[in-house]
Amino acid sequence: MYFETAGIEVSPWIPPLVALVVSFFTSMGGVSGAFLLLPFQMSFLNFTSPSVSSTNFVFNIVAIPSGVYRFLKEGRMAWPLTWVVIAGTLPGVFIGYYLRVLYLPDPRSFKLFVGCVLLYIGVRLLYELTGKAKAGKTMTKAVEDKFKERADQIKGQQKSRVASGLPPEAVVKTISVSLKKVEYEFWGERFSFNTIAMFLLAFFVGIIGGTYGIGGGAIIAPFCVAVFHLPVYTVAGAALLGTFITSVLGVIFYSVIPVKSGMVTSPDWLLGFLFGAGGFVGIYLGARFQKFVPQRLIKLMLGAIIVLLAAKYIVQFFVR
Repeated sequence: MYFETAGIEVSPWIPPLVALVVSFFTSMGGVSGAFLLLPFQMSFLNFTSPSVSSTNFVFNIVAIPSGVYRFLKEGRMAWPLTWVVIAGTLPGVFIGYYLRVLYLPDPRSFKLFVGCVLLYIGVRLLYELTGKAKAGKTMTKAVEDKFKERADQIKGQQKSRVASGLPPEAVVKTISVSLKKVEYEFWGERFSFNTIAMFLLAFFVGIIGGTYGIGGGAIIAPFCVAVFHLPVYTVAGAALLGTFITSVLGVIFYSVIPVKSGMVTSPDWLLGFLFGAGGFVGIYLGARFQKFVPQRLIKLMLGAIIVLLAAKYIVQFFVR
């Protein structure tokens, strides 16, 4: 099938299949998978124009709702965190659009930018596996242990059938919200973060996400875990919903704002929809199975893949 806006030809079953596999694993860490689908489009499909960023946003819009629904149903949506992330990333996405169109239209330079973003994400995830990073994270460890214990109990009771039900204490309960600090409870443990610091983080992440075409969830999720010491089980839903809303705005920016003659920035809607259809299923399954997969395995798997991709894109800029 030929995709006119992207200027590529590919079998229509490949995009949804790739998106399903990628999204299944990445959604367990609160990431839609768009940050890995963009390298796939550039390297394997040779889709490198600025419209690849907006096409990635279309993927997010189609794919993310299934995962968000799953987190809402299980009561694992940290609403105060979600709104702070959205408030910060929205203006950042607008700035990111202009950076992409004005300063990074060249595929080679854009791949270097992508490589640097991926390297940061991958290194942060792998760092979380070190002993130094684990020091002082007893609350997060306690939540993970409770999840593992409960998951084993459920699987034992149902003889390999997957259960979606969780006990009442495994939901996010907001304790307090202010301009200074947000505090919530999850599975008997209390977690908090500085509101202003989270807003500023989301703003800069929005700039990067708007340029890249990922909405920011790929960066905000590991940062919330690594720096703010929030459990990935509560971060994932907020990161996905924040990514969805900022992706809608990103598509509008790339589709409506005028650009210089000859530059294509509007998304390839059909290609984005095919990726999104596969991601819709993958994210739903990933959100459903997340509670049965240890955080360590999620981080190790994603971190290794991301660092390898980052190295490839950074090296290509210096070696012709």
